[in-house]
Amino acid sequence: MNDLPLARRDVIASRLAAGLPASSAALALEFGVSEDAIRRDLRALAADGLCRRVYGGALPVSPASTPMVTRIDEARERKDVLARVGATLVEPGELVFLDSGSTNLALVRFLPADHDLTVATNSVAIAAEVVKRKDLQLIVLGGLVDAHVGGCVDANAVARLAEMNIDTGFIGACAVSVPAGVCAFHLADATFKRALRAASRNTVVMATTDKLGTRAPHRIAAVGDIHRFILESDAPDGDVNALVQTGTAVIRAAPLS
Repeated sequence: MNDLPLARRDVIASRLAAGLPASSAALALEFGVSEDAIRRDLRALAADGLCRRVYGGALPVSPASTPMVTRIDEARERKDVLARVGATLVEPGELVFLDSGSTNLALVRFLPADHDLTVATNSVAIAAEVVKRKDLQLIVLGGLVDAHVGGCVDANAVARLAEMNIDTGFIGACAVSVPAGVCAFHLADATFKRALRAASRNTVVMATTDKLGTRAPHRIAAVGDIHRFILESDAPDGDVNALVQTGTAVIRAAPLS
C-alpha cells in the first residue's frame, strides 16, 4: 500500500514530462482516490520542480526555466528553423529588437544582409553575435545584467526601451498558453518584455513546441496581443487553433529536413 502513492506520482510525472496538463478531478476519478490525495501528489511534484500548481491541477514546467547560458546549446536545429522564418518578417531599414532568448540569438545569423537593419538588444550573447556582422548596426541597452536572463532588465533598460520606436520586436517567451498568456519566470524580465511589446509596432514570438501549453508566474501579454507566433511544424493542432481563435497570426515553420 505504501508504494501506491509513489507509483501514482510516477504516472502523473511522466504525463507532465510529456507536456500534458494534470487535472485534479480527472486524476482522482482515474485512480479512484480523493482530490485531496491528488493535490498532495501535485504538491510533492511541484516541490521537486516537476510541475507548476494551478487552480484545479498542474501544468508542465516550461523548459525555459533554465538559465539563458544553458539553453543556448539546446535544440539548435529546431530554433534555427524558427529563426529562418522570423528573418523573413523583417523589412528593409527597420529597427529590430531582439529580446534575450536562445531562439532570438539564432535569428541573428539569418537576418538579411542587404536590409540596412539596426538591431537593438538587451542580451549580452545577442549583442556579441550582432557585432560580428558588419552589415548590421547595433544598439545595446545597458544596465545591471541578470545572469539568469542573460541580459539587462532593470529600470534603466526599461527606461531606455520606452524611448525607442521599434518596428519589429521579437519577444522571448518562457511559456505560452491561451489561459495563461505569454509568460516569463522572473518579474523584472516580464516587466521588460511588457515594455518591449508597448514600444513595438509589430511583435513576434518564436516558440518551440515544448513551451506550448505551459505557464510561468508572470504574464507578459495575452496571446491575442502578440501579432505573430512562429511555431514548429509539429505544434499540436489544438494549440494552434486555440491561438488563432484569439486573433493572432500563427506561422508554422517547415519540418526539420
